[in-house]
Amino acid sequence: VQLQASGGGLVQPGGFLRLSCAASESVFSISVMGWYRQAPGKRREFVASMTSGGSTNYADSVKGRFTISRDIAKDTVALQMNNLQREDTAVYYCNAIGFDRLSYWGQGTQVTVSS
Repeated sequence: VQLQASGGGLVQPGGFLRLSCAASESVFSISVMGWYRQAPGKRREFVASMTSGGSTNYADSVKGRFTISRDIAKDTVALQMNNLQREDTAVYYCNAIGFDRLSYWGQGTQVTVSS
């Protein structure tokens, strides 16, 4: 599975961004798709995920602000990020886990929240 992430950028606190991850296979053929992030000097951390059945999971730090969704026709998974805060600044990575439990990563996309 190849993943292509896009949509990062610079935004002011309180602003919003939408990240997109395009998969080379149908999202239905992938067990779980999700987003992780890594801030400078920190370990990569889980942000949000969605199963092929549509179940979602979020890190506590983003609940109520971020929404993960999928576009079945385009085989993409999106992360809508609202009310962004400085602590959301990080490189965001798209991840896919196949039904064979193999894990795939896309290239990161930088999100910077700054005034």
